[in-house]
Amino acid sequence: MPPSPIVGLEIGTSKVVALVGEVREDGHVMITGIGECPSSGVRKGQIIDASNVSMCVDSVLQTAEERSDVSIREVLLAVSGAHIQGAVHSGMVPVYEPEGGISEEDIEEVIDVARRLNLPPDRLVLHSISQHFKIDGHHRVLRPTGMVGAQLSLEMLILHGVRNRLNDAINIVDRHKIQVQDTAISGLCSALAVLTPEQRKSGAIVIDLGGGTTDYVAYAEGVVADVGVLGLGGDHITNDIGIAFSIPTTQAEDLKQEDGSAMVESTRNSARVSLPAEGGFPGRTVTVKALRTVIHLRVKEILETVKERLDRRELFHHIGAGIVITGGSANLNGITTLVEQVFGLPCVVGTPRNVTGLATAAAAPEYATATGLVQYGFRSSKDQESSVALGGWFKKVLRR
Repeated sequence: MPPSPIVGLEIGTSKVVALVGEVREDGHVMITGIGECPSSGVRKGQIIDASNVSMCVDSVLQTAEERSDVSIREVLLAVSGAHIQGAVHSGMVPVYEPEGGISEEDIEEVIDVARRLNLPPDRLVLHSISQHFKIDGHHRVLRPTGMVGAQLSLEMLILHGVRNRLNDAINIVDRHKIQVQDTAISGLCSALAVLTPEQRKSGAIVIDLGGGTTDYVAYAEGVVADVGVLGLGGDHITNDIGIAFSIPTTQAEDLKQEDGSAMVESTRNSARVSLPAEGGFPGRTVTVKALRTVIHLRVKEILETVKERLDRRELFHHIGAGIVITGGSANLNGITTLVEQVFGLPCVVGTPRNVTGLATAAAAPEYATATGLVQYGFRSSKDQESSVALGGWFKKVLRR
């Protein structure tokens, strides 16, 4: 019997997307339906107008149902926002039978202990991600089953967010009589969609440059080493353009997409772009050099902030596969060149892997989160949350 379709819902700053996907046993995703609409009521990944967001959610779910010919009753929900934080927490237990080797029971016990991070009551755990086990405090391993030792410890990355902000999105879905099966952080979904097993093993950084947030995930030594979210994204670039040239947001977005670049050096820098009067703003002319300077400065700021955060974890000597950039702003001209300059590592644009069906979802970096969410749902349902498949993910259903 083929697996049931999985529905991923992303309520982003720039768009709301619902993807219906069928997943084969080998993890290949066939997209059978998609619904999307421009987002209204979301800022920096957080809901600020529940009524407008609810209308967007209703629209995309209806469209996805019609295109896939399924009745949607439950979804997986991607979450993001600068309120999401991570902390590495350690747990340690004595091995029950040291001479007989470490058992699955020993591993389950140390996982349970490592998960016990004391958090304020307003915060909720989203994911607990196993990193490295240690045997007798010094032998660092990924899979300790059967190894001999008297003491087993584990380092675990605990990702948590503000309870009320997370529940805002769940409550909107609830209004439509649809159940949220599970939640997953957007950046982790994007990494799952765009990275190959070889990249994860060699060490890679995924930067999802979205509309209102920038999510990043670092793989090092075969595990998820760090995850973070910045409250900055493509909309901030657009806003900078609008302010710099006194033009409406719609014109600023069009200008960014048509003539923008993350790099200033170009043979077209002397060119000028004429903008007609619009929305009460007078017409004017903008030089390509000035436009690209504005974009360059903002994107560089975002990338440097990500680099500063990762520098604190001393991860870069473990990054053998370089940087993969995804999200809507990965379409910006010159973005890989600027990433390489900032990080000193090779960079490629990441698009969803092992995905077929609707062409847009299969080929565009802006659909990485939604397609990764479908893959996450499949792996969770199959209990494949191993360190090999997911970098040590452990499913944590969001509870109110």
